[in-house]
Amino acid sequence: DKAIIILKKKRSEAADKKSNRVLGAGTVGVYVHNTNEVAAMVMLACETDFVSKNAEFVSLARDIAMHVAATNPKYISKSEVDEVSLTKAKEVFMTEIGDKPKEMQEKILVGKMDSYFKEQILLEQSFIKNPETTISEMVTGAIQKFGENISVAQISRLSVK
Repeated sequence: DKAIIILKKKRSEAADKKSNRVLGAGTVGVYVHNTNEVAAMVMLACETDFVSKNAEFVSLARDIAMHVAATNPKYISKSEVDEVSLTKAKEVFMTEIGDKPKEMQEKILVGKMDSYFKEQILLEQSFIKNPETTISEMVTGAIQKFGENISVAQISRLSVK
């Protein structure tokens, strides 16, 4: 367990070093559910055409598109969540916990907000094919593997229902 934590930390540090590099290439991953009622597209950006044409990179984009089709996230990252959404969520949760003691309300509110937005933010979600890994960890692993900056640039989901 300790070794896994150390490896995740090193992986994260490697990704942080590459985060300011310009993303000039990428691929679009597409997934259409076998019922043809749900589809998703993900633009996965990278630095070079060499990586964007790599089969593993293309497969990662498709896997993330499949995940988007299944989970329907509203946001890619925490930075996209606007103040209006935060305020609305806080108001709803405050009415739910209004009868709790004041000293507990803040802790409960933080927990409820984290849980709610984890469901809404793609990079925070556990991957549907491997719940032990988040989408963010998958992207970070790709950054380490390919040696260049990679990010989920755009997501789109369509549904008949």
